[in-house]
Amino acid sequence: QLQLVESGGGLVQAGDSLRLSCTASGPRTVGRYAMAWFRQAPGRQREFVAAMNWEGDKTYYGGFVQGRFTISRDNAQHTGYLHMNNLKPEDTAVYYCAADFGVRESTLTWGTLYEYWGQGTQVTVSS
Repeated sequence: QLQLVESGGGLVQAGDSLRLSCTASGPRTVGRYAMAWFRQAPGRQREFVAAMNWEGDKTYYGGFVQGRFTISRDNAQHTGYLHMNNLKPEDTAVYYCAADFGVRESTLTWGTLYEYWGQGTQVTVSS
């Protein structure tokens, strides 16, 4: 099992920055897992934000990111990060961390393939 806990969300103003964290725990933290971030706004479908492979040398971003977000990870600390800059009101959503041991690099953006999910952290951006 792998437990994921997100933190770092909050209420910010447009143009501000936030760093979300996702800490993994459990017996399977010794394994090699990809990590990703998704988000879901009220009344909308879940949306892919960013993903990174275990080694950290492959990253993918949703089209709306446009260079504003950066995904990173510290495998020694079992923690992944999502650095968000120049936040916009349309970035308001619950942000979820996800992890999986078997997802291929070609499908890192597919939310349906991730087995482990955190509880989410709310990000609210005011105009």
